[in-house]
Amino acid sequence: MENLHIVFWLFKDIGWCLFWKPLGIVMIIPTLAISIVIVYRTRNMVSEMCHNLAITFWISANSYWMISEFLKFDALSFYGVITYKHLALIPFFLGVFCLAFYYVIWHPRHPNEIETM
Repeated sequence: MENLHIVFWLFKDIGWCLFWKPLGIVMIIPTLAISIVIVYRTRNMVSEMCHNLAITFWISANSYWMISEFLKFDALSFYGVITYKHLALIPFFLGVFCLAFYYVIWHPRHPNEIETM
């Protein structure tokens, strides 16, 4: 499933790069759906779950950014110098926080814990 996820992700980004709106937008659905399934399947392994959740937030941010460019509202002002494209930073930072939680809080407190599925 992880390998198929990468295929969908690549097609989504190819659609974005070539400005093929239908391909880019349609590929959001399977890419994000598989990402969420992977998070669910790894929920018993904190390391894997945190990394996969960060990837899910990354895909969400990336997809929002792509849509904002496709629909031409990316450069519009949201608040002062902050544009709508900058709102993609919210899920990007959520991904960073997932990894920070794992590496700064969880992992140091569980150094010898062996994770199993």
